[in-house]
Amino acid sequence: MSTDHQEYSPLFQREAIARYAATHNIRIVRDYEDAGVSGLTLRDRPALIQLLLDVENPARRFSSVLVYDVSRWGRFQDVDESAFYEYTCRRAGVNIIYVAEP
Repeated sequence: MSTDHQEYSPLFQREAIARYAATHNIRIVRDYEDAGVSGLTLRDRPALIQLLLDVENPARRFSSVLVYDVSRWGRFQDVDESAFYEYTCRRAGVNIIYVAEP
């Protein structure tokens, strides 16, 4: 859960992602943000659910997803769950890019 009062606030993350996108000539077409929501379960993350639905849509307008770091993707109790969602994206031809990690 990120709030505006934490080190990695949603605003901080959006700015870092925007800088990365500009540096790498990537156009941002949509934001997905579960503001103030714990990343422990998918059930409580409507934006992540929508992202995963959009990834599976052949008419989607993106080929990559920019995420601040792996902890922002999710803090699922089962580490394989996070990997599964990332794999789901890759299988659909969508790359996950963690902008704050090498």
